[in-house]
Amino acid sequence: MSQYELIDTRFVLPSPAGTYYAISNNQEERSRGLLLALMTQASSQKISTDTLSVWLDNDDMETSLALLHKIQQLGWLRPDDEQTSAPTGALEEIIPPLLATLCNTEKSLLADHQGFTLAAHGFTHEAAEELSALSADLIALRLRHGSLLTRNLKLNTQAIGLIDAAGNSQLGFWPLHIGKHCFTLVMSGIPQFNQASFTNLIWLLTTRYGSSDDATKSSINKMFYADK
Repeated sequence: MSQYELIDTRFVLPSPAGTYYAISNNQEERSRGLLLALMTQASSQKISTDTLSVWLDNDDMETSLALLHKIQQLGWLRPDDEQTSAPTGALEEIIPPLLATLCNTEKSLLADHQGFTLAAHGFTHEAAEELSALSADLIALRLRHGSLLTRNLKLNTQAIGLIDAAGNSQLGFWPLHIGKHCFTLVMSGIPQFNQASFTNLIWLLTTRYGSSDDATKSSINKMFYADK
C-alpha cells in the first residue's frame, strides 16, 4: 500500500519560488519538468494519477507521488479552490504591467537570446535596446564560463549583477530558460519575485514558447530537453 494519498480536489500552479526554480536553469530534472508541464497548460490543473503519469512519463506511481510530495514540501506548488487561466493577448500589451511589479524601481525589460527587446517598462527606448544587447553578451559570457561557475565554484545561480560598494545589485540580468528558449529579465534595483505577477509572466511565456502540439503524449524530457 502506498504511503501517499493523492488529493486531487484543488487546482495547482507553481508558486513564485517553484516558478523561479523551474526556469532558473535548463538542467534536466523531473521536478523542474513537472513544474514546467503545469505551466504549459492554459489553466491551472488538478493533478490526477493519470496526468502525473503522463507528465513524468513514469508508470511507477509510488515514485511519482514521492516526487510530488517533495515538491509540495519545498513550497513549490500553490493550491487553489478556484481554477485560474494563463494571461492571454498581445505580449507587448500584457508583459509591461507585469514587469513593472518585479522590482522596486519599476524599471525592467524582457529580452530574447539575440538581444532584442520583447517588452520594457520604465526604461527609455534607447536604454532598453542597449540593455537588451548587453544581456545577450553577458549570457554568452556566462555560458562560456559555465563549467567554472557551476562545477568548480559550485555556484547554482546563473544571474549576473552590477553591484555597488556595499554589494547591493544596481542592475541585474536573470536568464529565464523556457523550453529551447532563453530569455533575459533585466531589472534595475531590488528584485521582487515573490508574487503572482512573476508566476504569470513565466506562465505566459511558457504557454507561448514551452509547449508542444503533442504535449499530452510526450514525456517531460521530450517537451523541454529535446535539444540535449
